[in-house]
Amino acid sequence: MTEVAVAAGKTNSNNLLRRDIRFLGNILGEVLVHQGGNELLDIVEKIREASKSLRAMFMPELHDEFKSMINSLEPDIRHQVIRAFAIYFQLVNIAEQNHRIRRKRDYERSAGDAVQFGSIEAAVRDLKEHGFNFSEAQEVLEGMSLELVMTAHPTEAMRRAILDIHKRIADDVMQLDNPTLTYREREQLREKLLNEVITLWQTDELRDRKPTVLDEVRNGMYYFHETLFHVLPEVYQELERCLSKYYPEHLWHVPAYLRFGSWIGGDRDGNPSVTADVTWQTLKMQRKLVIREYQNLLSELFKYLSFSTSIVDVSDELMASIQRDRLQVKLLKTPVWNNDKEPYRVKLTYMTEKLHMVLDSGKKDSRESFYDVNGLIEDLKVIDRSLRHHYADYVADTHLNKIIRQVELFGFHTATLDIRQHSKEHENAMTEVLANMNIVSNYAELEEEAKLELLERLLNDPRPLTSSYQEYSDSTKECLNVYRTIFNAQKEFGTQCITSYLISMTEAASDILEVMVFAKEVGLFRKEADGKVICTLQSVPLFETIDDLHAAPDIMRRLFSMPVYRQSVAAMKDLQEIMLGYSDSNKDGGVVTANWELRVALKQITAAGKEFGVKLKFFHGRGGALGRGGMPLNRSILVQPPETIGGGIKITEQGEVISSRYSLRGIAYRSLETATSALITAAIQAKVHEENGTEKEDQWDEIIAGISETSLEKYQDLVFREPDFLKFFRESTPLIEVGELNIGSRPSKRKNSDRFEDLRAIPWVFAWTQSRYLFPAWYAAGTGLNTYYQGKEENLKVLQDMYKNSVFFKSLIDTLQFAVIKADLVIAEEYAQMCGEEDYKERIFRQIEEEFHLTKDMILKITGLSDILENAPDLQESIRQRNPYVDPLSYMQVKLLSELRAARELGRNDSVLLREVLLTINGIAAGLRNTG
Repeated sequence: MTEVAVAAGKTNSNNLLRRDIRFLGNILGEVLVHQGGNELLDIVEKIREASKSLRAMFMPELHDEFKSMINSLEPDIRHQVIRAFAIYFQLVNIAEQNHRIRRKRDYERSAGDAVQFGSIEAAVRDLKEHGFNFSEAQEVLEGMSLELVMTAHPTEAMRRAILDIHKRIADDVMQLDNPTLTYREREQLREKLLNEVITLWQTDELRDRKPTVLDEVRNGMYYFHETLFHVLPEVYQELERCLSKYYPEHLWHVPAYLRFGSWIGGDRDGNPSVTADVTWQTLKMQRKLVIREYQNLLSELFKYLSFSTSIVDVSDELMASIQRDRLQVKLLKTPVWNNDKEPYRVKLTYMTEKLHMVLDSGKKDSRESFYDVNGLIEDLKVIDRSLRHHYADYVADTHLNKIIRQVELFGFHTATLDIRQHSKEHENAMTEVLANMNIVSNYAELEEEAKLELLERLLNDPRPLTSSYQEYSDSTKECLNVYRTIFNAQKEFGTQCITSYLISMTEAASDILEVMVFAKEVGLFRKEADGKVICTLQSVPLFETIDDLHAAPDIMRRLFSMPVYRQSVAAMKDLQEIMLGYSDSNKDGGVVTANWELRVALKQITAAGKEFGVKLKFFHGRGGALGRGGMPLNRSILVQPPETIGGGIKITEQGEVISSRYSLRGIAYRSLETATSALITAAIQAKVHEENGTEKEDQWDEIIAGISETSLEKYQDLVFREPDFLKFFRESTPLIEVGELNIGSRPSKRKNSDRFEDLRAIPWVFAWTQSRYLFPAWYAAGTGLNTYYQGKEENLKVLQDMYKNSVFFKSLIDTLQFAVIKADLVIAEEYAQMCGEEDYKERIFRQIEEEFHLTKDMILKITGLSDILENAPDLQESIRQRNPYVDPLSYMQVKLLSELRAARELGRNDSVLLREVLLTINGIAAGLRNTG
């Protein structure tokens, strides 16, 4: 397409988005009249228009008039107005998600032979154009590894019932583009959508209780059932298609480079509800889901495999496998297929029965059932080979290949479950166990080197530390039970069901060895008589704070230098997983320092691993919010230092990010496609970097280090050294009320304490976002950047050069742009008015305001833009279109919070006021997105 045609197509596409938003907005208007009368619609429209006018031109008198309008709303009307704006955002979000799918389809329809930017084909084409031959391309594929790990971090404010309605609306709205619909069908579609929006209006957005851990497990499994089970193999198929196109002389079977994992049901850090029994139940639920999926696939495959031996000659291998099944498998739950001339259907009958047997835990027999997933894969491959034997290749390629890939990816466990626990829990348990055995009276008080010497000796000693005759505290019993559960799970569900044990707040090498010693107690780690080490569970350190990131390289060197630990890594294919926390490092040091220190740690830990011949897989604990490392999936891969991705990447997918990326198949596919493209592009960049490097990198690193140092001092001056800051934060944000929103099973604090250190990063970021500050996403960046700039034109040119040519620095500045355009200090000041004392309120807010304007000014200077996000007009327009609709919810939230807190000070707990506050939290979260 010509540039003019592309522009015209884009404009037309955006018109369709506006059409959908207007269409859904009109339907919502009808619902408002239907449910609340014309008065409700008139009030909503009046507030909307006033908010737009105020955004267009801020004038004090308009501002006062707008606030007066909000404050004068009667409670009954106010409740409905809040819901009207909140539901409007839900509908806009649906329209925008559908539009992403539409744009991809429009491009594919109109581009002809052109290759879409960010697609898998674009990456494979670049691979070829950069001179990668077949063996080098194969090496890239074998070195690629991305695991996306779903967590139950409580930032998804929407109930499952609401998300189900959203999906139905999304499916219906997509039909608006169908040109074959008749007039009557369009009318019926509109009527159906009207009924769905009425259902949405009449469905409670708020949960009446906190979800249980198993509720969260079910919610996570929903995405596997709805999208991932089907989309993931399609991504593999597309990669193999593109490889065959650009390397046609070779047959391709791409290794399993892209998988999903989960923390849901395994993450016990600060969540007493996640017990060993809950973890076992989680694994059973995951197995049941995936077995049911396989049974459905075999049932569908049954329709296509009607080949008759009266016409075709099937393989002897297939007939021999059927004969073995007849002798070994009793058909108890699957109907017998009596037509022996249709051997594929006979074979599928026995395979289905064997899957039933897999579900009957405790009855697993290698003859009557699939002993492990390899048995199912082999049966599928027997069918595949036989089909090709009589030239039914099309059926094999179309149906069998995808099923085999699904089984390879999801096994009998759906997703690998990670276990996570706080380091202090292991230390406490180890102290009790060692005291009971009279080995050391108080392990916790030992110096670090003494701990390491003792733990190393225990790992080399085959004798057990625990006994069934010993009495332990409940916490120690639970700690030990987790390891027993992991051992039994690997036997029952396959070794891959759990392979990593993550240690929160890792501060020393002993934190990692403690987990290995407990693993030894149940056989997850063992040293054979000949000295060989068997290890099926790896200790994974989680370095979270700035201090922990500094200590990480030496901690790993110390561990790798210990022969017994190095042997355990060798048993895991010389691969060590290490997790880096984006949330606590940001909370600890601010956005600039957190990003810089994480980058430095990545490089230094990689160098430490290289010294000992250990490959490193880095696990990036990103959240959805900007203040927690949130960014598009493909950018989060490309921003990594090229030399740090060789051992693979893991990334958390949390809260509302999961539903926004994986609730619709089209968007799920595009997210995983761009992630795959980014992995290949990163491999190309690593080669280019290795060959050429850049002379400027060392200079740039020195500059960024200086910016980070100044930024850290500015951040900590306010957050840690301003005595009233924490009080300001609590009073000028809905922090306390966010904790009352039933969006997760986990408490908002690790301990029952008001200390800043014990506040989790999620409510920290969520509360700042709700109050429109977005403080963690930008604060102190301006000071850091300005300290280098110092008004000197030559320094500005260096920063501008860095923005153009440094992937890391450009990503940092663009993230700051996104944060600054979403923040609103005019509205934030309204929240500041809730602070009780004038002196600290004014002092702290003015510091924040001054830094905000400095940060914005520095961004514009560095980017050369005249307006924030001018270089991303679609994103800029989306945010600006949303703001006038978010603003009324913010002003109402301030009023409601003030009334609720005043009532509570008088000893009254007004449930109606609390409900309205929580509704505004939901609405603002939907309006701003990227909330947690």
